[in-house]
Amino acid sequence: MSEDIKLCDKKKSLMLDLSLLLVALTWGGNFVVLKNALDDIGPLFLMAIRFTAAFIIMSITFNKKLKIISRKDIKAGTIIGLFIFLAFTAQAYGLKYTTVSKQAFLVGTNVVIVPFLTWIIYKKNPGWEALTGAVLSCIGIGLLTLQGYNFSINIGDVLSLGCAFFIAASMVAINYFLSDSDPIVLAITQLGAAALFFIIISFVCEPTPKNITTKVIFSLSYIVLLATVGAFLIQNVAQKYIPPTRTAIILCMESVFATLLAALILKEKMTVFMIIGCLLILLSILISETKLSFLKRANKCSGDRAVDNRA
Repeated sequence: MSEDIKLCDKKKSLMLDLSLLLVALTWGGNFVVLKNALDDIGPLFLMAIRFTAAFIIMSITFNKKLKIISRKDIKAGTIIGLFIFLAFTAQAYGLKYTTVSKQAFLVGTNVVIVPFLTWIIYKKNPGWEALTGAVLSCIGIGLLTLQGYNFSINIGDVLSLGCAFFIAASMVAINYFLSDSDPIVLAITQLGAAALFFIIISFVCEPTPKNITTKVIFSLSYIVLLATVGAFLIQNVAQKYIPPTRTAIILCMESVFATLLAALILKEKMTVFMIIGCLLILLSILISETKLSFLKRANKCSGDRAVDNRA
């Protein structure tokens, strides 16, 4: 009986991991789609439409959940929604000044930030692995933003790093509030809060778009249905059972997917420095999240074989 339960848990864990990997793939494509859409519409209005449409779709689909929304859920959704608002504002504006490839990897550094935020909230020391990962990540970012033979970080790179921080904050916040909240209710409230923030700021800071092109409509269809409604719903449900650091390591694959798609679709090129920087960032993620446990297992297996040979 216990073996059946363990097998069921493994299958459930695998399905959750695969669902988050699907979210990573969707968000990786989102970088490319956003880059194209921003040619015809302002970033704030694009995000206002994105989150408002997503909120309406979620509210209609799960209308019965609206009856159980409490003040606590609204408060939690508002906090998470604020982090989402800040993250996606930074992402959208950052894409206007940097490439998809660079932003994808810079945003991917959120996986290194998550353990430190978790440390602050839960008082859990991230350990030397996380510190080592952070240092390697910083070096990787430096190489990634290298232009010619001078280190130069433009405003798009800075905004992309800001996006990484707020995404990490949203992951930790989701995990914190999910302990006593329904994941679907939380998804609805956080999307609603983000939509409200974007609506207010877009009318204040940007001119109202006069013409929504076919390209923008196509981009919004992908962004709303797949990258927002589907992705946030899956993430919230998965994080009910998966800790934020594990969620972060899976979702960081969006950087890889985004870079591959940017090369295939947008024909973006990567320099040798950028490739080395990307590899260092991926190495930092590997060290931070796996704590090199696979090496420990390999050494243990080697030791066991040596004992058996001596016997």
